[in-house]
Amino acid sequence: MIIIGITGSIGCGKSTLSDIARGLGCAVWNVDAWVRNLYRQKSFLRLVAELFPEVKLGDGIDKKVLRNIVFNDYLQLKKLENIIHPYLYQKLKRSIRKLIHKNGVVVIDGALIFELGWNRLCQCVIVADAPYEVQKNRVMLRDGISALDFDKINRVQMPNSEKILLADAVVDTNKAKNLLRAELALLLEEIKKW
Repeated sequence: MIIIGITGSIGCGKSTLSDIARGLGCAVWNVDAWVRNLYRQKSFLRLVAELFPEVKLGDGIDKKVLRNIVFNDYLQLKKLENIIHPYLYQKLKRSIRKLIHKNGVVVIDGALIFELGWNRLCQCVIVADAPYEVQKNRVMLRDGISALDFDKINRVQMPNSEKILLADAVVDTNKAKNLLRAELALLLEEIKKW
């Protein structure tokens, strides 16, 4: 089995590349999907409400308020990450163990692969890249957030320019999907030869 990380800053197209990889027969482990799953668990919501009482909203939490808190205060962001990241890592390890006997490619789709050290689990890390304005417009349209909110989120992530320096490969996602598919298919074939 080959483990490939696909990473990049918010809005750079990593999920698009991962969707293409899935279509090419790869198993994809999507970090954002696991985080969404975590936010549906009552025990997690209670813990977040204990740590950030101002986000409590009935039986749930107000994600917009939480986002405002953590993306304006690095220490608050770290407090939230300290409960999310260990959970994700345990889920990832269990998923890899389940897939280890399969003869194929597993893709980890996550923005923080380098920041969390998960690149050590990968034989190859691909960075999805896009021009800043394309990246910003994608996120504002997709998530319905302001340019200011985008900048707050983008600012707390490792810059894509740094990720590119650490990457085994870089894919510019500012092109038609059919061209991306062809480029990724060739890249996956090359990686299988490593």
